Amino acid sequence: MGKQHTAKQWFQLLIPSTFGVAIFFVPVSIGDKNTILLDHFVIWAEKILGDYAGWYALFLIIGGCVHSIKNKFWQKGIGSIIFALFKFAGIIMAAMVMTKSGPVVLYEPFMLEFLWKALVIPVAILVPIGALFMPLLVNYGLVELAGGLSQPFMRRLFHIPGRSAIDAVASFVTSFAVGLLITNKAYLNGEYSAKEAAIIATGFSTVSVAFMVIVARTLDLMDIWSVFFIATLITTIIVTAISARLPPISRMSETAINSETIAKKGERLKTAINEAIRVANQPKRPRELIKETLQDGLVMTMTILPTILSIGTLSLLIEKYTPVFDWVGYAFYPITLIFGIDNGLELSAAVSTSYSEMFLPALIMAESDIVSRLVSGIVAISSILFVAASIPCIMATQIPLSFYALTLIWFIRTALSMLVSIPLAMLISHFLI
Repeated sequence: MGKQHTAKQWFQLLIPSTFGVAIFFVPVSIGDKNTILLDHFVIWAEKILGDYAGWYALFLIIGGCVHSIKNKFWQKGIGSIIFALFKFAGIIMAAMVMTKSGPVVLYEPFMLEFLWKALVIPVAILVPIGALFMPLLVNYGLVELAGGLSQPFMRRLFHIPGRSAIDAVASFVTSFAVGLLITNKAYLNGEYSAKEAAIIATGFSTVSVAFMVIVARTLDLMDIWSVFFIATLITTIIVTAISARLPPISRMSETAINSETIAKKGERLKTAINEAIRVANQPKRPRELIKETLQDGLVMTMTILPTILSIGTLSLLIEKYTPVFDWVGYAFYPITLIFGIDNGLELSAAVSTSYSEMFLPALIMAESDIVSRLVSGIVAISSILFVAASIPCIMATQIPLSFYALTLIWFIRTALSMLVSIPLAMLISHFLI
């Protein structure tokens, strides 16, 4: 524990990690735009692509459908078949928007074309670019350092092993897909009980930092990006700590095969540093890392773009022409009344759309007041579970969570997220805006 590290070993940890933090979290003013470097890169890429950005997005959507066929979606159950159909519907909608054809109803304000420009194209550009720089956050010891230092809080706050801190941090900053792969593997290896795996899968596997940037951009919150990110992190931590103590999660099995080795109190910092430096100084081929993460980013983008477009458009149609989301929103309306939100019913209905696709609240509340924009963005991320992607991904693992249980957890997390985020948003608007 007391071994000395060389300056070279420290630099191998600190320099890439510092660049990673700077790219993803530190706002920089370039021209008349103050935002994080990742967002600047996306803006430049959008300018370079110009009118070709739409064709690029269409190409990725087609690739997502080809990927489903290559993986023989018809052999993986009814859920896989349904989502494959939504992907094929995404191709049709993408072709319509690119050729300006199709039913007039799809071209009304805040409908298909709006979703295409505000979400599909930015996601198509941002996720692969974010993937290029993600190794700086996750492959040079920063996750191990953050995870090791947060270990003392994990068991106390979330009823999960201290070793899961690394899993939780990786899940929060990379993507729910990466997080779920880590969690499922640990569960199958007997390192987590069913309850612990469920807490991590439903409590930390949010969309990636890059996706959070999309939400912030849509809501015009990039000027306060760091504040928005911290508020989202605080909300997620509080909501996860509470939901871990409520049914259905609290009733799940707590038996894990492999017990945990816990570092002594005085050795936690040294252990975290040693592990971080060990990972940072493992032999790496930067070109291979970039190739691997770019490939993962492109596959993820191809997988989610078609369903974002199809399920998103369907949900917007339901939201505009039916009272379904209004009915669901009534369940959250009392929370907005407690805090005196003027457009409480509109906000409650918008938040309820996060069940189908997590971006929809941001799209619906994009032109609202600052408090409503903050709340809709924070809740969409903190509620975590949505039908377009994360719920089927969890159900594809061996973690014993049913569709009904995930729906109930979504409802609990959404209500708790509103209770936490509304006063936070009010404080932010009062002191910083």
